[in-house]
Amino acid sequence: MSDGTRRAILARLAQSDARVTELASAFPISLNSTSKHIRILERAGLVKRTVQGRDHVLSLNAAPMAAAAEWMALYRRFWDSRLAALEDFVLRNRNKNKPGSTQ
Repeated sequence: MSDGTRRAILARLAQSDARVTELASAFPISLNSTSKHIRILERAGLVKRTVQGRDHVLSLNAAPMAAAAEWMALYRRFWDSRLAALEDFVLRNRNKNKPGSTQ
């Protein structure tokens, strides 16, 4: 997911299924390079391949991304509360550090 081409492939497949050659034509890289990105996405379980005659049709499997988003949401709540506490601390102590403060 860290690669922009992989994210673009997933975004494209979120719209509709596509043939490998159709996907490859959308990128300024070779078919071989696109295929490598697709294989990585397949190993991650994010893309499914169906062979229809000579065509290899790809489809998005978003279930693993939903599981990852759910996991990250747990940590988002943790960090939101920590950052809110930090903000409260900074605001309470802002006047203490100002020159001429009587606190």
